[in-house]
Amino acid sequence: MSDATCASPAQTQSAAPAPEWRESPGLVAYPEALAEMETRAASVRSGEAAELVWLLEHPPLFTAGTSADPAELFNPQNFPVHDAGRGGRYTYHGPGQRVVYVILDLERRGRDIRRFVHSLEGWVIDSLADLGVAARRAPERIGIWVDDQGKEAKVGAIGVRVRRWVTMHGFAVNLDPDLSHFTGIVPCGIAEFPVTSLARLGIEDSKVRFDEALKKRLNRFLLSLGG
Repeated sequence: MSDATCASPAQTQSAAPAPEWRESPGLVAYPEALAEMETRAASVRSGEAAELVWLLEHPPLFTAGTSADPAELFNPQNFPVHDAGRGGRYTYHGPGQRVVYVILDLERRGRDIRRFVHSLEGWVIDSLADLGVAARRAPERIGIWVDDQGKEAKVGAIGVRVRRWVTMHGFAVNLDPDLSHFTGIVPCGIAEFPVTSLARLGIEDSKVRFDEALKKRLNRFLLSLGG
């Protein structure tokens, strides 16, 4: 698999070494990414590979989590639909959306799945703050939320899977996707709130800055896991 960069940030202060940091150019096919995650997670568990933080974009598609309800899939665009194996319901991926897959060994980093999800949300929220976006969690609702023209809207989705204490999947943040594509599903099963993007919030050309913010805050995220 061809990647633009494969450099690792400085090691964290925790006992575990820093994960590999990978940024893939272009659009990565979802089946290819899923197979790579499965293989890498197994290699992390066996001690044969380092952990991985993988930044990429997909072509337009929908993924179904383990709680997906077929009634929430409309798909007038006839996009491919893939079983993801992660928790949650239907999610859209496509160009202009930054997807970050996080493959970490929680056996070395605290064995606390709730803390992992909470820390993942905090990592995204803090990174968006570096771009001037006031994002937040919402009680009883998974995801990353902002105010968009006086209405609460979702700018990022969280969906993870943990197998033998190794995490898979991660989060997706809408930088500048075609928001009309989200009409093909009920995003994450939440119909009463819209989705939005950084571009809609007035923040253009955000990919490089968002990636830099995530990388800058990686060590803090890792330390927040405990372990």
